[in-house]
Amino acid sequence: MTKPFTGLRARLRRFRRSAFEAVGSARYSRPGLYEIDRRLNQLMDLDGGCFIEAGANDGFSQSNTYYLERFRGWSGLLVEPIPELAAECRRNRRTPVVEVALVADQSATPTVPIHCAGLMSTVAGALGSEEVTRRHIETGLSVQGLRTTRVIDVPARTLSSLIIEHGLKQDIDLLSLDVEGAEPVALRGLDLDQHCPRWICVEARDPAEIGRILDRTHRLVDVLTDLGTHRDLLYGRR
Repeated sequence: MTKPFTGLRARLRRFRRSAFEAVGSARYSRPGLYEIDRRLNQLMDLDGGCFIEAGANDGFSQSNTYYLERFRGWSGLLVEPIPELAAECRRNRRTPVVEVALVADQSATPTVPIHCAGLMSTVAGALGSEEVTRRHIETGLSVQGLRTTRVIDVPARTLSSLIIEHGLKQDIDLLSLDVEGAEPVALRGLDLDQHCPRWICVEARDPAEIGRILDRTHRLVDVLTDLGTHRDLLYGRR
């Protein structure tokens, strides 16, 4: 549950954004945290690209792909496992939304439990110990003004299975991955021999592990942010 009037404020912000977009203005349409969306747009400089954004939240808040979709004609797939966030995502975006959690092997893990905390929702076990998870969830509730959390079971899928199922073109231009500690697991569910994104923007709590997974096919291009506890890393295909 959110604080009173949060829903009204969100609707007013969406109306303002839509009004500016209707006249071709992106003034309120660059929501990426630390201007990551601006930097991605400058580096890739491409119209009509294909993206996957996992950890899509409401489709707008801190999104790395919102601007690309609205102003540069990109399309693709949004992954958001929390039902109420996925519903809001569909209101904010034209891109299809799937309500799943990303895993390395969906045959071994048909469903996974997720601790719900808005932008800081996390798969059980992704952050290591139960104590670290508890602190993470408490922080998420506090900074977002949320009152309660819960644990839900959601379907588990691999990235490659989603790419095939949704008929995305083989050459994915951007994979944006921010799933609160589950990034290594999600990447292991991507068959890089068959589906090898040109660019991968990934939040990394263990950069060395991410590097080991991607080293054969990608090189580190830039450290977009470094907050101590985690980094946002940009990899380009070799």
